Amino acid sequence: MDEETNTRIALVTGAGRGIGKAIAKTLATSGHTVLCVSKNESSCGAVADSINNNGGRAHALAVDVSDGNAVQTAAEKLGKDFGTIDILVNNAGITRDGLLFRMSDEDWNSVLETNLTSCFHWCKALGRPMTRNRWGRIINISSVAGVVGNAGQANYAAAKAGMIGLTKTIAKEFAARSVTANAIAPGFIRTDMTDGLNDEIKEAAIKFIPLKRFGEVEDIAHIVDFLCSEKAGYVTGQVFSVDGGMAM
Repeated sequence: MDEETNTRIALVTGAGRGIGKAIAKTLATSGHTVLCVSKNESSCGAVADSINNNGGRAHALAVDVSDGNAVQTAAEKLGKDFGTIDILVNNAGITRDGLLFRMSDEDWNSVLETNLTSCFHWCKALGRPMTRNRWGRIINISSVAGVVGNAGQANYAAAKAGMIGLTKTIAKEFAARSVTANAIAPGFIRTDMTDGLNDEIKEAAIKFIPLKRFGEVEDIAHIVDFLCSEKAGYVTGQVFSVDGGMAM
């Protein structure tokens, strides 16, 4: 914790684009020092530079989050450089879509390792110092697919559902040390990926959204910002659907 400004050190994975980028920028706007992590050094570096150029404080670190040893090494380095990381946002994720009968072992394993196992490694590496410090916020970015499932995404839905189970479990394990853990389940959010969908697919998706539109990355970033704040100190083990009403 930064004693002079009473703000925190936050780490965001998958911070190079989309939802992760918006979360990193929003947390920086709230005064936190943000550690932008992604596999691509140039993308997380560009986000950190943007934050710094706009008066915030950020640093970039390229890490393959699917590699447990790489995560542990990075966590040790960050601990030496910054002390306790107060806020952890597990946002990194990939998709390798396909029907179950056509899904390869590689596609299954790569999605589980990047989307779910990475959360285990980061929570284990950064959660222990949080418990010692008796303050911490862990936010895991799941998905509506992890709540209701989605045809063609057995690997992705399984990983995102697993994140919810992990979140609820560490919330119970860490609660006595004033470390909270919550999950967010976004629905269709407007990003570079969804912008690439053709109009027919977009129109079909909107039929299942009561609010009749895609969400914005800021919709996710704002609830993350709240859950990372002192105001959310009594909120833990919860799953917040931000999906325009899809899963209600």
